Order: sequence, then structure tokens, then C-alpha cells
Amino acid sequence: MGLKFDAVGLFVGDLQRMVAFYRDVLGAEIEWDGVGPFAEFRHAGIRFMMYARNELQGYLGTEVTYPAGLNGTFELAIDLPRFGDVDVEFARVVVAGARPVLAPRTEPWGMRTSFVADPDGNLIEIGSWGKGE
Repeated sequence: MGLKFDAVGLFVGDLQRMVAFYRDVLGAEIEWDGVGPFAEFRHAGIRFMMYARNELQGYLGTEVTYPAGLNGTFELAIDLPRFGDVDVEFARVVVAGARPVLAPRTEPWGMRTSFVADPDGNLIEIGSWGKGE
């Protein structure tokens, strides 16, 4: 039996700002006391954790670095049922405070996709394979 990932964690620059973004813009239910360096939420079956970056180096006892600007290391992906949903959701999250990166477009491989970034510059893909058409 192989190992099973239990959660995804992000080490964030401003925990309060990131909690507000994921709660208020993306609609995630957050468990956070508003004070501690750790917040957790579950979103569509994914356990997702955020930690304040300023705590990590001391905890690990070694130097750590973080990407600057737009983080091309990974993405969080949201899959919507219909192509039109991508355009609507992209517009909604941009108005709500997400940073637009790539406006909705249909790719040659048949996916409608777009990208926004959260306050730390992490990529969030909003896409659809048109399965709900």
C-alpha cells in the first residue's frame, strides 16, 4: 500500500489576508481562531492548510526561500461543468479581488481555461472540460 496525501499546505506571507481571500472570494469554509499561525479549510473534499511563513524557518531550524511575484511552482485547479461557467466565475473572482492572469479562452485540446492569482501570487486555474454542456 502506498502513502496517501492527507492535505496540502501553503506557507503564506499574510495569513489574515489569505484567509479572507479564500473565504470571501472563493467561498471556502475556514477554521481559524484569527490569531494563531495556522488556518485550515476543507473545500470539495480537499483538506487545505495555511501557515504563517514567518514561523517556518524557526520551526525547521534552517533557511527557507519563497517564490517572488507570480508563483509558477504549482496551481490550484477548479473544474466547472460548462464552458460558460468559466467566464462567469473568472469575472466574479476578479471583481472580488483575485488578480487576473489569463482571461478565459478555449484551448486546442478542448478545455476552456483561465487563471487568476491569490494575494501571494499562487496560480488558481478556473477551467472546464465542458462535461455539463
